[in-house]
Amino acid sequence: MNHERSHDLFTRAQSLIPGGVNSPVRAFQSVGGEPFFAKRAEGAYLFDVDGNRYIDYVGSWGPMIAGHAHPEVLAAVEGTMRNGLSFGVPNALEVDIAEVITRIVPSCEMVRMVNSGTEATLSAIRVARGATGRSRIVKFEGCYHGHGDSFLVKAGSGVMTLGLPNSPGVPDALADLTMTIPYNDFDAATRLFEEVGDQIAGLIIEPIVGNANCILPREGYLQHLRELCTKHGVVLIFDEVMTGFRVALGGAQQRYGVTPDLSTFGKIIGGGMPVGAYGGRRELMSQVAPSGPIYQAGTLSGNPVAMAAGLATLELIQAPGFHDALERRTHQLCDGLEAAAREAGVAFHTTRAPGMFGLYFREGPVETFEDAKASDGARFKRFFHAMLERGVYLAPSAFEAGFMSGAHGDTEIAHTILAARSAFAEVAQAGR
Repeated sequence: MNHERSHDLFTRAQSLIPGGVNSPVRAFQSVGGEPFFAKRAEGAYLFDVDGNRYIDYVGSWGPMIAGHAHPEVLAAVEGTMRNGLSFGVPNALEVDIAEVITRIVPSCEMVRMVNSGTEATLSAIRVARGATGRSRIVKFEGCYHGHGDSFLVKAGSGVMTLGLPNSPGVPDALADLTMTIPYNDFDAATRLFEEVGDQIAGLIIEPIVGNANCILPREGYLQHLRELCTKHGVVLIFDEVMTGFRVALGGAQQRYGVTPDLSTFGKIIGGGMPVGAYGGRRELMSQVAPSGPIYQAGTLSGNPVAMAAGLATLELIQAPGFHDALERRTHQLCDGLEAAAREAGVAFHTTRAPGMFGLYFREGPVETFEDAKASDGARFKRFFHAMLERGVYLAPSAFEAGFMSGAHGDTEIAHTILAARSAFAEVAQAGR
């Protein structure tokens, strides 16, 4: 593939933008090489500035669940933007999307729109602290909840990709208020709550970890956390920025039958536009200003164009059978990749939930952050580039989940598996 124009753009960008990218996850630092620059996208495909086409399993990191540039989403955006891009006063679409979210996700009796997933998680933590009068929060090793100071302690995803266990710029006093425990460890959670449960304001968790590739909860684990939080008066926060409306229409909380006190959302509810939201029990959300004393604001929150894109996307994924088809496609892809790896004699394991998956160069199972870190990063790097050269774009990190969309069909999956056969052969050959 020719990447001349992408190379020129990246060269220019590096002198103007830190690392040449506006988010570290876009860099190819852990896999080597340079990122390509997109020109357009359609359905399951990305097209770069050099005219190369890729089957896209990143989906703008999750929001493109209906596929890129879906005609109904574009029509909603085009129709709305003609009336103006931003008003700074309430608009009807804010009410419409709040009605949809609270109907689909029963735990969210009230919801507040924000501009990103990071804003949503920061706001949810503030509500937990304000409502309980406590200061400490609990997060999980390998989980990532945006770049808020409280969350950059043993975070996953981009932080792990760059080899940064914690981030400079986070005051020790604030970091000390964040306690981390291993994901899927029942005993560690029980011990922590027994020791300091009366000091904890909130526990925040990715119910399915999408920032250590893709780790599913052990049976009963989320229920165990719910019980601990209830017993000790701790606000349970599900970060469903990735899983919300994807792994089930009502998110991971519907899939696993666990009701959090607060939930955070992003990605899909913007249909590709920058957006986020947090919501939960009326008792908690009514304490947010101007109804209550916990202050949170956003000049551009509820942007009408973003609301239009999100409403159109949510309408599409409520079609009968949408998530069943998404789950079948995910299994079809993962089963095919595992079979291709076995043919090449490469140790490889996948994890999957409807519409998202994880790829690990190791034998399974993968149930903990330590399991994820034991994946062979060098093999992933070779596989990533081999797939990219064959027109398949995977996340450029061994610590990021992959995403399926409604636009990925038999043709795209067959091409991906065919490409994987030769890519795994390259990986096996390089290991000899």
